[in-house]
Amino acid sequence: MRLLLALVPLLALAGCSSWQADPADIKPVPEERLRGYQTPVTNGGELVVTRDFGLRGGGCYVAVLVDRKIAARIHVGEQVRLHVPAGMRIVSIESDPEDDTLCGKGNLLREKAARVEVGEALHFRISADNRIGFDIQQVEAK
Repeated sequence: MRLLLALVPLLALAGCSSWQADPADIKPVPEERLRGYQTPVTNGGELVVTRDFGLRGGGCYVAVLVDRKIAARIHVGEQVRLHVPAGMRIVSIESDPEDDTLCGKGNLLREKAARVEVGEALHFRISADNRIGFDIQQVEAK
C-alpha cells in the first residue's frame, strides 16, 4: 500500500510532461488560426514550429510569434511553416492573446534568437515540462 501511495504522485507528475510527436501524427495548423508569414519571401527562409503532445496546457492554444508579431495559434500535435526574411529573427511563444478564457490569462513568454539563411529551414519544438512549463527550443530537422 505504501508503494502505491508513493507511485501515484510520481505518475501524476510524469503525466504533465509532453512528448515529441511522431511525424505521421503531426497535423498542420488550420488556416483559420494562421496570422501571418504564409507567403514565401524572396531571399528568405522558413521557420518550422511543432508542438509536442501532452496533457499540460493540452486544452489551450499557444501563440507563435516571429519578431514579436503573432504568426499562428498552435495546438498539441500541430506544426506551422512560416516564411521569413533572411537574417536574425526572434522566435517566441506566449499565452494566446485571442483566448479570453483562463488559457489566455497566463504570463507565458519564451524567446529564442535565430539566424535564418536564404533557403534554410530552421526547426523549433514547443514542449511542456512539469518543472519549467512551456518552452521552445531549436532542434535538428528529421
